Amino acid sequence: MANYFRSNIDLMPAYTPSEQIQPSAKIIKLNSNENPYPPSPTVMEVLRNFDGESLRRYPNAFAQEFRQAASQALGVPVDWIITGNGSDELLSVVMRACAEPGRKVVYPVPTYVLYSTLTQMQAAESVEIPYSEDYRLPLEELIAVNGSVTFIASPNSPSGHMVPIEDLRKLATHLSGILAIDEAYVDFAEGNALDLTQEFENVISLRTLSKGYSLAGVRLGFAIAHPKLLSALYKVKDSYNVDAIAIAVGAAAMNDQAYKNACIEKIKASRKKLAIELKQLGFRVWNSQTNFLLVQPREGNAEELSQRLKEREILVRYFKQPRLDDKLRITIGTDEQNQVLVETLISLIQ
Repeated sequence: MANYFRSNIDLMPAYTPSEQIQPSAKIIKLNSNENPYPPSPTVMEVLRNFDGESLRRYPNAFAQEFRQAASQALGVPVDWIITGNGSDELLSVVMRACAEPGRKVVYPVPTYVLYSTLTQMQAAESVEIPYSEDYRLPLEELIAVNGSVTFIASPNSPSGHMVPIEDLRKLATHLSGILAIDEAYVDFAEGNALDLTQEFENVISLRTLSKGYSLAGVRLGFAIAHPKLLSALYKVKDSYNVDAIAIAVGAAAMNDQAYKNACIEKIKASRKKLAIELKQLGFRVWNSQTNFLLVQPREGNAEELSQRLKEREILVRYFKQPRLDDKLRITIGTDEQNQVLVETLISLIQ
């Protein structure tokens, strides 16, 4: 077959998403960090009454209705917000604007593997700096590289830990490139880095409605940064990258913070309970400020355990890569789902 592709595309591995199933399938799905609760009732009302005329026309190119709702919910100016087809698209937009051959993209590992994929797509240089065993941010090493883009997921996946705000502030102070703080799981955390976007022109906070707002199927993300930084991102994003339905339901979700917060509190309570139960079974469990737990089976047989759970119609996430190949990432489900998981694990390990 003819070689149609750029050399870096030929050489790079494809990003592998978590396994997906039909919504009607009777499987306990704890592998994709989806919210176990339905979207806000106001979101469902918007869907039921959606005006079909809006589907004939192009959506607002800036997703203005959503930006106004997000502005009000977060207390940031509208022109500090950019929207995307999920926060993954906005990560890609940052890379298209800032990364190219000869430029370095830096991030601590293990972390979200898409950073590596996006770097390879741009034929830029990846610099992966290992986290310590206690997931302390390797500040001096990150600063020394001074990449064109530095990605920090906080809270991080798959570890679930939060990076201290002072570490992020120090990093932003010393970098000449972009500091992209991926806050996909921030709704479950005890803090955030939003203030840093006001303090530093080179900081961008990226967020999503997939996790806290139960809208993973809609694909809607947004980012907050200084308008000067966003002006360059608008040059490389698709013209109409967020569809009319996503804009409408996203705005409704942002306007119903009370519902979102109630779901978050239920997930936090379930997270605490599940962590205790897994520790009692002999698992090592890392502290988490997300809607998942990173756990290590007592026997270190994570891959085998994930397969045996799958045979019993329970999906969890296994990563076959260094420092993670003896661990599992388990999404927090409902209390009922978590209880089935625990009972199944008891039957498998005893």
